[in-house]
Amino acid sequence: MQREQFILHIEALIFASERPITEPELIDFVSQSLDMEVAPERVKEAIDAVREKYETTIYPFHLKEIGGGYQFLTKKEFHTTVLQLNGDKHIKKLSASAMETLAIIAYKQPITKSDIEFIRGVSADYSIHKLLEKELIIIAGRNEDAIGKPLLYNVSKYFMDYLGINSPSQLPQLKDINTDLIMPSNATEAKVAIATSEIFVDATGNINLD
Repeated sequence: MQREQFILHIEALIFASERPITEPELIDFVSQSLDMEVAPERVKEAIDAVREKYETTIYPFHLKEIGGGYQFLTKKEFHTTVLQLNGDKHIKKLSASAMETLAIIAYKQPITKSDIEFIRGVSADYSIHKLLEKELIIIAGRNEDAIGKPLLYNVSKYFMDYLGINSPSQLPQLKDINTDLIMPSNATEAKVAIATSEIFVDATGNINLD
């Protein structure tokens, strides 16, 4: 099969998938569809070709590697328009306290409620409830070494998919953020977390919850 036709098969699979589709899945589906053995290197090449195609300005979306696979996502400049389709769950803004809590969890995970409250200095019950409700965080287990074995919280796969990242390590690091927006070096951890919460989402370019 010609290279151009092979690329179209890969592009069609990614486009039709409702979730990030992995390289092994692409290899398996194309192999069955075309009744031929497909080398992983050929699929990688096709993915790169599709990615390059949609990076041009004539398309409102591009190919991103997220959640361990590949998915088409809307480009940043069209987010506001597309968000109108997604309902209150995505549009409704979080409170400042919920945003602070989300930032702390994103950068300190896995973390317990008591540790969040120690950093913020106030109760985190309501904020955690709202973040769980919006599926932005998950319960990741329990701290077996702490008294009472309290619950641990992580950001969710949905949170990472929505941001277009594969892991929390791809969140902007403090050293990458404009130092004018961060508190002085002697600031408390809470102040840094709060300052970071106001900007870390915009820095990723895909979500605005403040």
